Amino acid sequence: MSVTDSLLAYSFAALLLTLTPGLDTALILRTATVEGGKKAFHAALGIDSGCFIWGALVAFGLGALLAASEIAYSLLKWCGAAYLCWLGIQLMIRPRRSFDAFHSGLRYGGNWFLRGMLGNVLNPKMGVFYVSFLPQFIPAGHSPVIWTFLLVFIHVFIGTAWSLTLIMATRYASGLFNIPAVVTWMDRITGGVFMLFAAKLAVSSR
Repeated sequence: MSVTDSLLAYSFAALLLTLTPGLDTALILRTATVEGGKKAFHAALGIDSGCFIWGALVAFGLGALLAASEIAYSLLKWCGAAYLCWLGIQLMIRPRRSFDAFHSGLRYGGNWFLRGMLGNVLNPKMGVFYVSFLPQFIPAGHSPVIWTFLLVFIHVFIGTAWSLTLIMATRYASGLFNIPAVVTWMDRITGGVFMLFAAKLAVSSR
């Protein structure tokens, strides 16, 4: 995969992941609606910081792990493929019918930057996503550390743009995510993409 192909494929995948409603979306929607746009933006910056923290952990840990052991590389690859496949199947066969941004189990109040960051850092799925997802888009012969941070930056850029969109159109976005057909098909499409990337990861080599 060329550098251009890697960046385009990853940008599309990151965009799809960002647009899929989750706890981050719930936090932005709820904060923008109840607390105002300024605090919602603080939460978005906290979420971005959490992405960079996970990126740093993956970049340095993953680089050393892959360089040291072929067995570790294969184990990581198959575990990542299995996880993505399992997640994709779950999204396809059991898609959600609704997304309630106001009853998502979140705890509110206090420093919104810190809450956004901790919500991301303390979510182990972020680490699993990055470990299993990012290596697929690192071109052969390029630095895993540099490329990991570049890919995380792209993800953060897309995520920030989406957060700003939600903040500026809070009521419309909230209503859209409460349309059962929209949530169901978004989950199914994302599940299909996850399964495709799981297959790609399973057949990939160093």
